Amino acid sequence: MFHPFLLFNLNKNNIDMVSKKVEEALNRQILLEGESSQFYLSMASWAENQGYVGTAEFLYRHADEERQHMLKLVRYINERGGAAKIPAISEPPVEFEGLTKAFENLLKHEQKVTAEINGIVFTCLEEKDYTTHNFMQWYVSEQIEEEATARGILDRIKLTGSEKGGLYLFDRDLENLTGGSISVPNAGK
Repeated sequence: MFHPFLLFNLNKNNIDMVSKKVEEALNRQILLEGESSQFYLSMASWAENQGYVGTAEFLYRHADEERQHMLKLVRYINERGGAAKIPAISEPPVEFEGLTKAFENLLKHEQKVTAEINGIVFTCLEEKDYTTHNFMQWYVSEQIEEEATARGILDRIKLTGSEKGGLYLFDRDLENLTGGSISVPNAGK
C-alpha cells in the first residue's frame, strides 16, 4: 500500500546535507551579518544623537535588513541538514568622526562582506554544492546594491560639503532613501 508520508523521511541522514566546509563558511557569514546589523545600529544611534534623524532612520532600516540576511542564512543551513550557530557578536564602534568618516567605514565594511560572500561562492564551487551556490547568488546581488548605495551616499556627502544647510538637506533626503527591499515598521513611534 502507498503511504504519502513515506515520501518525506525526517531522518536527518537522508536530507541533502550541506558539506561541513560550506556549513562552516555559512556560519562565519552569520557572524558577519550579525556584526553588520550591530554596526548599522550603532551608526544609527550615533547619528540620532547628533541630530541626523533622517540618517538614523536610514541606518535603523539597514540594521534590520542585515539581521534579516542573518536569519535567512540560519534557516538555510538548518533546512539543508546543517546546524546554524548563533555567535557572540563583538561591540561595534560607538563614536564616529562625522558623517563622511562613518559612511567611509560603512563602505569598507560592505567591501569586506562582499569579499567573504565571494569566498563562500568559491567554496561552493570547490565542494560542488550547486544548491548553496544558487542560494548565495541573492547575496552577491545584494552586495552589489549595498556597495553602490554606500558609494552613492559618500558622493552625496561630498557634493553637499560640510555646510550645515547642505547637511540638513542630505539628512532629509537620506530619510526618504529606501536603500533596500525590506520595509520596517516604525518601531517605537
